[in-house]
Amino acid sequence: MKTSRRQQVVVNAIEVEIFRQLFESIADEMGVVLQRTAFSPNIKERLDFSCALADAEGSMLAQAAHIPVHLGSCHLTTKEVFAACTLQPGDVVVLNDPFRGGTHLPDITMVAPVFAPDGKRLCFGVVARAHHADVGGGVPGSMGNFDEIYKEGLIIPPVKLVAAGSKVDDVEALVLANVRTPDERRGDLAAQIASVQRGVERIEALMSDYGIEVLAAAGKALMARSARALGEVLKEIPDGLYRASDRLDGEGSAKIAVQLVVKGSKLTVDFKGSSPSVAEALNAHEAITLSCLFYALRCLADESIPTNSGLLAPVQLLVPKGSIVGAVHPAAVAGGNVETSQRIVDVIFRALAEACPGLIPADSQGTMNNLSFGGKDRSGRVFTYFETIAGGLGAGKHHDGASGMHSHMTNTLNTPIEALEVALPLRVRAYHLRRNSGGSGRHPGGDGVVREFEALDSLEVSLLTTRRLSAPSGRAGGGDAKPGCDHLIDASGRRRKLNPKSQFVMKPGETLRIETPGGGGYGKRVSRG
Repeated sequence: MKTSRRQQVVVNAIEVEIFRQLFESIADEMGVVLQRTAFSPNIKERLDFSCALADAEGSMLAQAAHIPVHLGSCHLTTKEVFAACTLQPGDVVVLNDPFRGGTHLPDITMVAPVFAPDGKRLCFGVVARAHHADVGGGVPGSMGNFDEIYKEGLIIPPVKLVAAGSKVDDVEALVLANVRTPDERRGDLAAQIASVQRGVERIEALMSDYGIEVLAAAGKALMARSARALGEVLKEIPDGLYRASDRLDGEGSAKIAVQLVVKGSKLTVDFKGSSPSVAEALNAHEAITLSCLFYALRCLADESIPTNSGLLAPVQLLVPKGSIVGAVHPAAVAGGNVETSQRIVDVIFRALAEACPGLIPADSQGTMNNLSFGGKDRSGRVFTYFETIAGGLGAGKHHDGASGMHSHMTNTLNTPIEALEVALPLRVRAYHLRRNSGGSGRHPGGDGVVREFEALDSLEVSLLTTRRLSAPSGRAGGGDAKPGCDHLIDASGRRRKLNPKSQFVMKPGETLRIETPGGGGYGKRVSRG
């Protein structure tokens, strides 16, 4: 006798792959809804957001191909929400607290539960995380270099923004009262609500078509598939201990150290030896470090392997509490999410390069070149803006490094010049590749970019960068890339070199010039004479 689809059990790889595509398509659709309904250029133009699905335990089931630093710790976010809140159908929980499931304060996350038709059994969760151009704090853009998290902006613990389908106006009012651009924030928050609600609708439709048990079985099969696949990848790496370290930016800056222990299909990753946390914004908490590890593991695995929490099953992560990679409350973490994350990846890849010769490319630019603008234009309109800027990618054994791209823990686009000049009182004076900034080698590294902004009104500027005092390294005899550099140019053309972590006011007619690092070269250059 034939059984209905609702009674079938997932038994073969074809069915598992079909459900993988269904789950991932929901995350993709959530992202489309968020992009098309958002107000800010940072979300609708740069695509600084990420969407994912979770199972009933909070483990990440599927994600869209969005931003690694957002996604690698999504399961910690959903688990925190599921544990902290008494949930019911129609709820949407909002949070940004880095020590309670967030990343850094500008990344506001929404989580919506998905219940069985009886409204009692929690079956899934959906997540939409987006970088908001301002969440209060000491500087416009909320990306300043402060010594504690209280100065960085409004801290939102897990709290319901929508309860049983109705918006909680008091919560929204509290958030909007603490930001510089409430209208833009209101629009972006509404876009995130629409995104997670679309995710809930799509999962509910799948439950109606296939049944809860089939979907749950498919999710477990997908995660088991990822765990097995990564275990096979680890078996190909020779057993042993592999170490690497680097500093955030030059001598005297915080050190990040890692040792990888490979034994069969298991991997232990230990960050002992890393520096203590610092009295500035470059601290990374454990969720960020986990995201970096998740990204590195995903790079090792074949593209056909599903991206979910199963990738973490063969891995043990050890992070010293209170360190630069394991910061604890109330450490400042705005830059840990964007800068220290890049260095953590560099260090993990350096250790893997020892374990897997020829597999790992040279260092990419190693920074996100974080730039925030804010102020009030001549009409009295308050504005804030945040942008990360592309650079060079490291070359590999068989390829040159790409130029002018975002790398590793970021996956955003550039903001089009037209969008910038419409939204802000500035003029983009230059935007081109920074020629010969990539490292030399048999395969040269990619070039960074040059981006110049002229102020038309007064602009409050925050610049948060690394790789200004140290260069992205080459690999296998390849040359190092050029580090980045930043200058403020006055109306007469005189230049002043800027500190990598700067906060200042640009006067009308002044120009900010940002030159981003290139990528390292790979292999010794071979004479063609």
